[in-house]
Formats: sequence, structure tokens, C-alpha cells
Amino acid sequence: MIYALFLIWVAVSSSSAQQFYDPSGCSSDTSNQGSRYTCDSAQQPCRTFLVYRANQHFGHQNLLNISALFQVESDELLDLNNIASPLETLKRGREVLVPINCSCSGENFQASLSYIVSERTSFPEIACGVFEGLLKSLTLLQENPSQGTDVETGVKLDVPLRCACPGGFARFNGVKYLVTYPILEGDGITPLSMKFSIAPEDLLAANHLEPKSTVYPNTTVLVPLKSDPVINLNVPDSPPPTPGFLPTITVEKTKNTKLRKLYIAGSVVGFFLIVVALLACGFYVKAVKKWKGERLQSFTDRNSVLSCSTARSSPRSGQTGRSSTNSCLSPDLLAGIKFSLYNYGIEDIKRATNDFNEDTNKIGEQVYKGLIDNESVMIKQMRFEDTRQVIDMHSKINHVNIVSLHGVCYGENDFAWSYLIFELPTNGCLRNCLSNQANRLSWRRRTQIAFDVATILHYLHYCIFPSYAHMSVNSRNIYVTSKWRAKLANIGSTLAISASTMNEKVVTVNGLVAPQNPMNEAASVKVDVFAFGVVLLELISGKEAAQGTFLKDSIRFLGGGANEGGCFEQLRSFIDPCLKNEYLIAEALCLAILAKACIEDDPLRRPSMDDILKVLGRMV
Repeated sequence: MIYALFLIWVAVSSSSAQQFYDPSGCSSDTSNQGSRYTCDSAQQPCRTFLVYRANQHFGHQNLLNISALFQVESDELLDLNNIASPLETLKRGREVLVPINCSCSGENFQASLSYIVSERTSFPEIACGVFEGLLKSLTLLQENPSQGTDVETGVKLDVPLRCACPGGFARFNGVKYLVTYPILEGDGITPLSMKFSIAPEDLLAANHLEPKSTVYPNTTVLVPLKSDPVINLNVPDSPPPTPGFLPTITVEKTKNTKLRKLYIAGSVVGFFLIVVALLACGFYVKAVKKWKGERLQSFTDRNSVLSCSTARSSPRSGQTGRSSTNSCLSPDLLAGIKFSLYNYGIEDIKRATNDFNEDTNKIGEQVYKGLIDNESVMIKQMRFEDTRQVIDMHSKINHVNIVSLHGVCYGENDFAWSYLIFELPTNGCLRNCLSNQANRLSWRRRTQIAFDVATILHYLHYCIFPSYAHMSVNSRNIYVTSKWRAKLANIGSTLAISASTMNEKVVTVNGLVAPQNPMNEAASVKVDVFAFGVVLLELISGKEAAQGTFLKDSIRFLGGGANEGGCFEQLRSFIDPCLKNEYLIAEALCLAILAKACIEDDPLRRPSMDDILKVLGRMV
């Protein structure tokens, strides 16, 4: 009788201990047996594990990012996965053990997490991308029924991850953990059992699978373990199936003397024609260079006397030309411009700026906003001798992250002043965007703006010759478009100079002193790096750099001396309170450390824009 009762208990416990494998993919909209692991209300919660793979695409390339995603302490992941530092960049696909608390909710096991959406996305992207198939997109939708097909930025989602606790019979057999493992292309029962040092039969039994069963990518299996989990990372994945080959047919070589001679003759003629074409191209390029040199010399000689001739109005303004020895741009100067510019009359400028109205149109020192042909423009008053330098610089560069130069006009009565007309991006300067409490700048947009500014500085430092130091990078010279992309202004001004000509010892950037050694071409661009670091601090904190050394002093805690918890608390207090908690603390820490490196007193210890771009490229 006792033996029969034991057999009944074994059968019941065995059936409740075994979970079913769901062969449908993560993005499938069907619910099958095994889509969620089942339980009964009598089962107690348990501490178990899941496997997650390092993923650079979604920003989870180190343990600090992964611990934030699964809301566990990074120190616990360090000990469990034998990794030295939470900031160590892991190899793509490196498997990481993550501890979770698994409990019975209704009829299903789940590990409950919350996830704040950082940018507009979809349920399949979150379930199958961010969480790598550890739950089905249908489950995520069912758990958050109030959301539509697309999930908007800032939405907080409840995430029920797949997990399971060992039943009575499994515990009787010594099973301590059921580890949730997401299957990838190439995974199989045999290599997976070798990876966790268990018998394949145990793995099949835990998932209610038959021998020689197939497991599919974007699904999960449970790995039964009788001791604490350890992954053998030296076990390779299953190789893909060997492709079959079509039978080959031997083709006998045929000898055709006439055809061979024809090929040889054709090759000789073709080679001769190529040589002639290359020589003709060489002579043409040489002639063009000589012609351009003569034009440039003629242009230089003509403009040395600073004489203006008859002006031409903007083709867009519809005004007719009028004669004046002092109005608008000289045709001689126009002859030297290497790209197309509109030539505006002074009346166009006055009409656009309401006759230089300082109350409604002035937006900066000698800078006005206006409207020309229903297009917002920025009009900058400059000295006559500085105008040509700005035009020449804009003629050499062409980049999407630089505020475009539309046209130029000279004052009607005074050669000392001229006006340059630039595009005016919709959202104004970055400083105004950071100060606008009504339409706060999200964290994702801030990292994109940082990347855009780094991109254009990298272009100026490395992609033109000679390399070029802007020397005036700050949040008021950075403008934001309607699509929240950054554009750098003030290119070619008297502050921005060729890096090879700069030889200052101390430079003041955004209210902070950037000490410099006597500079060569390589060291001079470090001034821009310092200024970029100050802009990063403004993006993180929302505060203006005009507050002197306040921003620099506020991140001294990154230099050491504070424990990890205190460091994070000080970082959170430094971050712009408008962001609330809608940011990744790991990304904020990375940006703060990068900013600190950029504002080092010794310019040679500051990173290059090339290094900075590689760091920011992983965040956008």
C-alpha cells in the first residue's frame, strides 16, 4: 500500500516538475503549452538563474548595464561570472549568469521586472531584442494590455520573465536550480548539456522532450542543475549543417589557336587604349590646376584694394539690382567663392530683421534672427576683413552637422561691416533647449547631440587639411534641428583658427580655464576637446557652464575616495533633475567619466576626438 502511494506521489510530482518546451519563436502571436512555465499555488518562490548574452546593439555590453537591466547588484554578477570589472566590455554574445527571484503568479512562474522604454519601439523589439527571447512578445503584451502596438518613450512596462522552480520529484532527485537558457542558431541538446556538465537525458526530461528532438532559435529551455551554476565557455556551439554539393562535370579543354591569338591581340589593343586614356587624364588635370592657379592669383590681386562694384540682389528676394560703390558683395569677391552663395541687398537684411530690432530679433552679440522667403535665418554682423575668412572656410567644408551659410551682404555706407546669412535650426541653440522646462530634452536626445558634436569636431580635426581648431565650442554655438540633431555654428570666425598656427599657453573655455602648453598642430585641437567636455557636463547636469568652476568641482567624486554606492548617489544628484529616472545610470556614468577626461589640466592627457567618437558611437 505504501509502495503504491509512493508511486502515485512520484507520478504526480514528476508531472508537475516537468515543464513543456514551446517550439514557437519569441515573436510568435500564438500561445502554446510551454509559452509560460506552469505552477500551482502551493509552490514556494525560489532563487534561480537565467542566461543573458552581452549585446552592444542595445547598450548591454558590460555587467554594469546588464545589472541595471535585471535590477541586481553588479558585485553579485562579478563573483558569479568571474569577471574583473563591471565596466569591462564583454565580447559580443558572451554568456552571463544572472540571479533572479522566481515566484508563482496565478498559474505561471515568472520573475517580475520593470522596464522603462528609452525610445519608441515595439513589443517584439523589447521581448526578442532587449530581453533576448526570455519571454514572448505576446506575454509582454498580455501583461501590459493598456499599450498599443508601438510603445512610446518613457512608458514603464511590467516584464514577466520565464523561470521555474524545481518540483517535489525534481528536488527528490537532487535538482537545485532550473536555469532559463535562450536558444540561438547552432545550439543543441548535446553541446548545451556539455556546457553545463549534465546528462543530455536530464535536459530532455526537464523540458518534456523526446530523444533526437530539435530545439529552435528564439525559444528557451530549462537546464536542471544539482549544484550552483557554472558555464563552460570553452564548449563551442553546434556547427551549422554542411552544405551539399552539386555533381561536377569534367569539361575537356579545347584548343583554338585562332581564338587565342584574337584574345592576345585584343588585350594588347585594350592595354594601349588604357595607357592613352591615363595620359590624357593626366594632362587634363595638370591643365585644370594651372588654370585654377591663375584664377586664384588674379582673384587675390584684384581684391587687395578692397573695391566693390555694382550689387546684385538675391534671386530669392525678387529685387532688382541697383548701382552703388558701397553696397553688397563685389563681383570680384564672388569670383573667388568656390560654392554658391546668395548676394543679398541691405534692404533685404533690414526687412528680415525689422530694421535690426533689438527687442524682437536680436539673439546674441551682433547676431539677429529673421525671415527671408518664409525661411528662418540667422544674420551675423561682421567686420569686412573677417567675412572673407568665414566664406573661405565654408567653401572648404561640407558637413551635415555644420550650420549652413546661405548668403552675404555688405553694408550700404560703410566697408567696415558686412552681414552673413546662415540657416537657423528650428529648436534654437542647445543652451535654450536645456533651459526649456516645458519641453525637456530627453536622455536619448542628449546622447545623440553629444555624438553629433563629436562627429563634426572629428571631421574638423582629422578630415580637412590643415586640421582645424574651432576654439569656440559651447552650448550657445550648438544649434538643434527639428529632428533633434546638432549643428555647430561659428565656423571660420576669428576665434576658430588653423590648428597649425595656434601657440597660446592658456585658453578660457566656457568660463573654465583650459591650461595649454605651447602648442603644435596635434596639441592645439585639445582646446576643442576641453570645450567638448564642458558641453558634456552641461548635457548631463542641465546647468550652464557660465557658472565657472562649479561644473568641474561637481564631478570631483569621480576621482576616487567614494564607495560605489556613494558615487552613484552623487552622480544622480548631479544629473539634470528634469530627467527624473528616465536614463541609464551606466550611460550617465560613462558620459561623466568621459567629460572628466576631456577637462584634464594637462592637454596631452585628454582623449582625442577619435577616441571620444568610439565611446559615444556605442550609445546611439
